[in-house]
Amino acid sequence: MTERPEDEQRDEEQDLPAEESAAPEEPQAEEPVAEEPAVEQPAAEEPAAEEPAAEEPVAEQPAAAAEPSAAEEPAAPEDAAAADEDEEEEELTPRVRPEIPGADLIPDIVAEGEQFLDAEAQAAAEAEAEALALARQREEADEEVRPIADAAIDLAAGARYTATGKRKTAVARVIIKPGTGTYVINGKTLEEFFPRETLTRMIRQPLETVGYESRMDVVARMHGGGVSAQAGALRHGISRALIVADPNLRGELKRRGFLTRDPRVKERKKAGLKKARKRPQFSKR
Repeated sequence: MTERPEDEQRDEEQDLPAEESAAPEEPQAEEPVAEEPAVEQPAAEEPAAEEPAAEEPVAEQPAAAAEPSAAEEPAAPEDAAAADEDEEEEELTPRVRPEIPGADLIPDIVAEGEQFLDAEAQAAAEAEAEALALARQREEADEEVRPIADAAIDLAAGARYTATGKRKTAVARVIIKPGTGTYVINGKTLEEFFPRETLTRMIRQPLETVGYESRMDVVARMHGGGVSAQAGALRHGISRALIVADPNLRGELKRRGFLTRDPRVKERKKAGLKKARKRPQFSKR
């Protein structure tokens, strides 16, 4: 046999280790093939892996929704400028040519708090006015009850002061004299002749005003009129008798209305009427 050259033998020797190294690599290539079922297991669970894929469009929606807002942001200045222009036009229009009378006037708007304060101030002012009115009424009542300090009546033993008082058709002839404050009318006491307390209080007013209610007696003769008219006439007669006793009391008694004769009387009946002003019922047919 022919011998192979040395170069070929060397090549074969060099090729052997390469083949030996390649031989062990064959099982490494086969291992992935054997492990294919393990790789296929996650592939079998593809629906679980697809969930994040399904969520990706949901996560993209806010971005899609945010895009219009981002697109609208640059348009905001334009809207603001347009609004400013409209406001300027509205401000200039009524000044140049007002279409509605009073359109150029500024409304005076009052806040709710100010209205509430105004209502409180008004209520307080009304309360103060009422308090002042009541105080004045009380002062006037006190003045009427308060005795006159300037009264100086001679209370000599034989002093007699006479006068006549009238009211409606009643006439009272009165005599006042020093005493203990008793009243005798037509031989009766004051309470017997005038059982009403209001009438007795009205008759006592002149002497109480002067301050001689317990130092002078009253004797009177009455005729005409009714009970109320006789009480008014008696008070009028006592007041006029006090002026006779002390002329300086005239101004104070007149200011309090004791010297003024009450002119009110019943109005006369007229012909064709049932009373002074009452007419018979009208009948058309």
